[in-house]
Amino acid sequence: MHKNTFYEINMKMIHLIQQTIRPALISIVFGVSLLAEPSIAAEFDYPKPHKSDQTDDYFGTQVADPYRWMETNGTPELEQWIAEENTLTQGYLENIPFRDALREQLTDTINYPKHSLPWSRGGRLFYSRNDGLQNQSVLYVIDNPGDEPRVLIDPNTLSEDGTVSLQRTAVSRDGRYLAYSIARSGSDWNEINVLSVATGEPLADHLMWVKFSGIAWQGDGFYYSRYDEPPDGEMLTAKNEYHKIFFHKLGSDQADDVLVHENRDFPLRNMGASTDKDERFLFVHESESTYGNSLMFRDLSQPDAKFVTVVPTFDSEQDVVTVLDGRFYVLTDRKASNKRLVLVDPQNPQEEHWVDVIPESDSLLKSVQCIGGLFVVTYLKDAADVAFVYDRTGKRLREIELPTIGVTSFSGEKDQAEYFQSFTSFTYPTVIYRCNIETGDRVRMFPPAIAVSPDDFVTERVWYTNSDGRKVPIFVTYKKGLQKDGSNPTLLYGYGGFNISMSPSFSALRLPFLENGGIYAVAVLRGGGEYGETWHKSGTKLQKQNVFDDLIAAAEFLIAEKYTSPQKLAVQGGSNGGLLVGAVVTQRPDLFKAGVAAVGVLDMLRYHKFTIGWAWATDYGTSEDDAEMFQYLMSYSPLHNVRTGVNYPALLVTTSDHDDRVVPAHSFKFTATMQEKSTSDNPVYIRVETKAGHGAGKPISKVIDESTDVWAFLMQQLGMTPSHDL
Repeated sequence: MHKNTFYEINMKMIHLIQQTIRPALISIVFGVSLLAEPSIAAEFDYPKPHKSDQTDDYFGTQVADPYRWMETNGTPELEQWIAEENTLTQGYLENIPFRDALREQLTDTINYPKHSLPWSRGGRLFYSRNDGLQNQSVLYVIDNPGDEPRVLIDPNTLSEDGTVSLQRTAVSRDGRYLAYSIARSGSDWNEINVLSVATGEPLADHLMWVKFSGIAWQGDGFYYSRYDEPPDGEMLTAKNEYHKIFFHKLGSDQADDVLVHENRDFPLRNMGASTDKDERFLFVHESESTYGNSLMFRDLSQPDAKFVTVVPTFDSEQDVVTVLDGRFYVLTDRKASNKRLVLVDPQNPQEEHWVDVIPESDSLLKSVQCIGGLFVVTYLKDAADVAFVYDRTGKRLREIELPTIGVTSFSGEKDQAEYFQSFTSFTYPTVIYRCNIETGDRVRMFPPAIAVSPDDFVTERVWYTNSDGRKVPIFVTYKKGLQKDGSNPTLLYGYGGFNISMSPSFSALRLPFLENGGIYAVAVLRGGGEYGETWHKSGTKLQKQNVFDDLIAAAEFLIAEKYTSPQKLAVQGGSNGGLLVGAVVTQRPDLFKAGVAAVGVLDMLRYHKFTIGWAWATDYGTSEDDAEMFQYLMSYSPLHNVRTGVNYPALLVTTSDHDDRVVPAHSFKFTATMQEKSTSDNPVYIRVETKAGHGAGKPISKVIDESTDVWAFLMQQLGMTPSHDL
C-alpha cells in the first residue's frame, strides 16, 4: 500500500507472518470446558513417505537429504502426502472440545471496522476500510472535503474466495490515475493495473511478472520492477534472477516498455525505482540482499541526463525522505548504526559533502517524513516509539504525545499542514488522528470500533539478561490479577533477523489466550533492528546462534521470574521466526511444552536455491561459501538437528501451497523428519493451507481458520480450561 516517504527500500522481503495471525484482546465465552489431553503416543499414525538415497558433498562431508523429492511441487506422491498430513492434523484438531466455540468467538471478535492510515494525492484523500469480516479491505477515495467516501477498488470482487489481494497503490501527480498491483493466492508475483480515479473505470494497461516492485509515477507513465517470465511449472520455485526497471507509458503494451536499468553482470541483485513528489528526480537503488542498498539518481528535467551515483556499495542503507529546494534529505545508517538524516547536494552528492541535519543518537532513528515543510521524526527507544517535530535545520520543536508504550505512523505531504497519525499497542486498538503540523492539534477521525479496555490488562516492558550479558526488553501482556506462581500458560514470540524490530502491536485474535489466564510475551533478540545495524549484525552469519541463545535466555527468565514453567511455556515464530522455533526446540526441547513454526526457513543448507532465498545470505551465509560457514549452518539447521530418542515438544508446523517466499518444502522436509525420528508422547503436525502464500493478503476467512487451529492447538497443549463465565 501507499508509503509516505516516496523512496521504498522494498528489499525487506522477509516479513513477519505474525502480522497475519497476530493474536489480541477481546472477551470470549466457551460453551465447553477443555478436557485434559490423553496420552496419545500410541495413537500416532504418521504417513510414511519414501526416502531416497540422495546425498550431497559439502567440503568433504556427506549429508543425506532423503526427502529431497518434496522440493518438487505437484507430484502425485507429494500431493498424497499433503492430503494425508492435513487429514491427520484436522482429525486431531476436530477432537479438541472447545475448537468450534473458539472459532465462533474469534469470528465475533474480529468483526469490527478497521481503517488504514489515510493519505492524500492530487487533492484527494484515500484510505482502506474493512467492515469486519470482508476477506479483503476496500480502497475508498474522498474527492473533496465534506464529500462522502466512495469505493475505488473492492478486491473482494476480483475472486469468489477472496484470495486476490490489493498490494500497492500509487496515484499520479495530477490525481487522475491510480496504478495498483494485485497478488493471487498470496504469491509474491504481482500484476499492475490502472484505473481512472474520477470514474473508477479500468484502463487497458496490464503488466505481468512484477515482483518486489514499487510504482513510481512520472508524467504519463510510471517506473516499476520485474523479472523475466519463469519457466513453465516453476513459477513458485525457480530462482529469481535479473531484476530490471522499466518505464511504462499509459496506453502502451507491456512489450513496448522502456528498459531503464539492469545489471547483467550481477543476476542476483534487485532493483527499485522511485520519484520525488515533483517528479524531477528518478532514484534507483540496487541491493544484493535484504540489507544494504546503493543509490543513484537522474535529473529528469535535463534531457539525456545520466545516472549519478550517491552511494556505490551495499554496506549501508539509504532512504530518500524528500527533495526540498533541489536537494535531497536522506535517512542513512552509513557510519551511523542508529541512523542519521543528511542533506545531499546533487551537484556534489559524494559522502564527503553530506551535511548532518539530525545526527545519530543513542536511539534508533526509525523514520523521518517531511510534512508542511517540517520533519516528523520517529525514534525507536527500547523497542517502542517516541515521536517529535523538527525544523529543516534539525532543531527539535516539540514532542508528539503518545497514549502509552506503542507504535505510531504518519502520512502527509511536504507542502500541506494537514497530516494523519495512527497509534497502536498490545492492548490499544489502532486509533487514527487528523493532525495539523503548525498548531499540533489533532482529532480522532473514526469512531471507536472495538470495546477493549486497556485497564483490564497489564503490559510490562521487563528486562532479561541475554546470552551476551546485556539487559534487553521483553514485552509481557496479561490480564490484571494474574499471580506469578509459575503456573501460567505462556506464549513466547520471537523473530531475531533481517533488521526487523519486534514492537508492540494489536490484534483482535489474542484474547482467547489472555482472557483465559495466558501470558503473551514478545522478546527482543539480536538480529533484529531494535538497536540499529550493530545489533542486527550481531545476530547474523557466524553469530546467528546468538539469536537462539537470546530466545533461550528469555524463556529461562520467564521461568525464573515465575511467570511460567516449562510445562506451561510455548514458543511461536514465522518465516525467520519459524527458523527460530525450529532451532530452539531442537537445541532446548526441555524448555517448552509446545511450538508453532509458521512458514519457516528450516533447511539452512539449501534455502538459497529457491525463488528469492539467495537474498537472505547477508543474514545467514550459505552452505557453499566455505567449510566454516557450512559447518556453522549445519550446527543449527533445524532439519539437520532432529535426533532420535528426544522428548520434543508438541509441534504444529504451518505453511501454504503458494508460498514463493519461503517455499513449503522447508516445512515438508522438517515435518517428515521430525515425525520419522521423534519418540515423544507429544504430537508433530503440519497444517498446509491452499491458495495462500507467505502471509500477505490472506483473506479474513483463512485468517480465522488458521487462528482457530493455532490457538486451539496451543491452548490444548498448555492445559488451558476455557471459562464459561467471561
